[in-house]
Amino acid sequence: MKLRVLGCHGGELPNCKSTCFLVDDVLALDAGALTGTLSLDELCRVDHVLVGHSHFDHVKDLPLMADLVIGRRDTPVTIYASRECARALRDNMFNNALWPDFTRIPTKRKPVLQIKTFRAGSSFQVGPYTVRSVPVSHPVESCGFIISNGKSALAMSGDTGPTDKLWKALNETKNLKALLLETSFPNKLQSLADISGHLTPHTLSLELQKFERNGASVLLYHLKPAFVSQLKKELAELPVEVLELGDTFEL
Repeated sequence: MKLRVLGCHGGELPNCKSTCFLVDDVLALDAGALTGTLSLDELCRVDHVLVGHSHFDHVKDLPLMADLVIGRRDTPVTIYASRECARALRDNMFNNALWPDFTRIPTKRKPVLQIKTFRAGSSFQVGPYTVRSVPVSHPVESCGFIISNGKSALAMSGDTGPTDKLWKALNETKNLKALLLETSFPNKLQSLADISGHLTPHTLSLELQKFERNGASVLLYHLKPAFVSQLKKELAELPVEVLELGDTFEL
């Protein structure tokens, strides 16, 4: 698998982009930086978008993507979302008020987008990839994912605070090459991280004790832009890598 970092921050400022990763040029993990990073031709090659939860920074480019690729694809882009997330997208985004309902445009039979729902905790097929969803700890229904092409596996935590289900699933996964793991706030904002369902370097260090890495890389994302410098200092002694925009990996 080829992994490309389009966005790796928990918000946006110049030189910071919201969460979005691209696998093999066709599968997007979250949609925080699709239209602001990819060319139109690259955007048209994205067949699938796997969404971890409904918060704005993870879904914000879906409506803009629909508007850009209309008339340029023969098949709809498929958005995979948990039941609660899918409901939020339909009710609050593609509702003909905030944005046109591109799941019915230009026609109901041939829309630009289609939303496929999954039950949090289930496994399902996304093109050539087998995906296992894992519920994690966040104020809204949020899932981590384990994505396999049959040869290697890539995992993504989704937005989460301390959790156990994810680590159990990861420790059962064969050929896991890398884990995309969120860390959002510095230690001084531990109470905010706890309330909002995120990790700090302190809770990250405790969570990593649950992980049987077996050689897998731990790649950190979702650093809040206002605290990137402080977070990097606090993370310096941990066996992790902080992602940067434009990073690429062969897994």
